[in-house]
Formats: sequence, C-alpha cells, structure tokens
Amino acid sequence: MPYTEAKEHAPGRLHTLFTDPYSAFDNEVVERRLHLRVALQALLDKPGREGRLTLRVLHGWANGEADPQSLAHSDHPLTQRGDLLPVVARYQAAIDEQQPLPREAETLLAEPLMEAIAAAEARGQEIDAETRANPAHWPGFERGLGLYTFFKVYHRLTYGEDESYRVARCETPEGPREIHEFHLEECEFAVVTGIEGNDKAKVILLVHVGALAPLADLVEAMLEE
Repeated sequence: MPYTEAKEHAPGRLHTLFTDPYSAFDNEVVERRLHLRVALQALLDKPGREGRLTLRVLHGWANGEADPQSLAHSDHPLTQRGDLLPVVARYQAAIDEQQPLPREAETLLAEPLMEAIAAAEARGQEIDAETRANPAHWPGFERGLGLYTFFKVYHRLTYGEDESYRVARCETPEGPREIHEFHLEECEFAVVTGIEGNDKAKVILLVHVGALAPLADLVEAMLEE
C-alpha cells in the first residue's frame, strides 16, 4: 500500500458481518444492541482468548490541545475476563488521590514522528517547520500517513465524533492494520486489528481515560449476553 494512499472509510472485518456497518450502531436501529454484541465478539473475543489483546488508555490532551508530546498512554494486557476492572480501579484511585496517571515511557506520536522525519531527511527530503507542526501535512513523508491517521483517531476519541462507526486501513511498522472506531452513547473507543485474513496480529482496544469505566461496563455486558 503506497504511503500516499488514504484508506479512510475502507471495507473492514465488519463488512462481512453487516450489510451496512456504518449505520448498524445508530441509536434508531432496532437491533443495535445485538449488532454491538456481534461486533465486539468478532473483534475482541478470539484475540482475548489467544493472549493477543491489549487495552491502551489515552490521556494528556485536554481543552483542545493536540500536541504529540503531550499525549500519554498506558498498556494493559487483557488475557482473561475481568482484567478490565482492575485497570479501571487503578485509574480511578490515581484520579481520586490526585496522583499521576499510569503512563508508558515511550510516546505514541512524538517519537515515531521524529523518527519518520529523521528518516525522510536522511533520504534528502526537506521537512519544514510547517510540515512538522501540522498533522495534515505529515502524509508528505513516508510513514506520515499512518501517523496522521492515528492522530485523527486519538483526537476523535479525546474530543468526540458524530459518526457512530467508522473504519480506516493504514500501514504501520507492524504491517497493515484496520482501525475500527465506535462513537456510541455508552462510550467511545477503537479497536486496532489486523486486516481481514490476518488472525495472528496483536489487537489493541483503544480508549480515552474519560471513557474507560463506561467501556468496561459495555464490554462486560456485551460479552456476557
């Protein structure tokens, strides 16, 4: 897949399950809850049983901020039912005690962005200050499209989105990935998985800290039904 080729609103795994997945989760759809259960089982059940599922909690952006340096996250393996609840409790305790939220040492955007820019410059491409600072310009250098795609996902999960569901495909250093976004009345989250036919890739359940507790409630309810 050329790095200049956008794959927004691409066909994905859920297109094999629903005639129109882009409207399957709208509030007015009568079988919406059934559709949610089917989708979550299709995206999360097998990776969870096989030890390939990780919860990634986003935090750091607020009040319209979108500086890659400020975006933080923490990763938590989900290897069995009930693993979500201790993560919710850990974050809630940190919030209640006004302690720093859990975070990984590496960054999701800042370090990969610097590495991609350095690689482009090593090949002789000039990357000006405007390109560095404006995510919409990142597709102008190799690996920039993937970084821009994930930037938009992180931004929508932090600040909200009107569409109830969307899916994108993009190249990552680990190979091509599908990003399934859900913006529901219950909560907002995304699932990053391998493309259709790749059932060995690691799967990331992506959520902003503000939607962590509602996500745990939703997943527990949907997978129990």
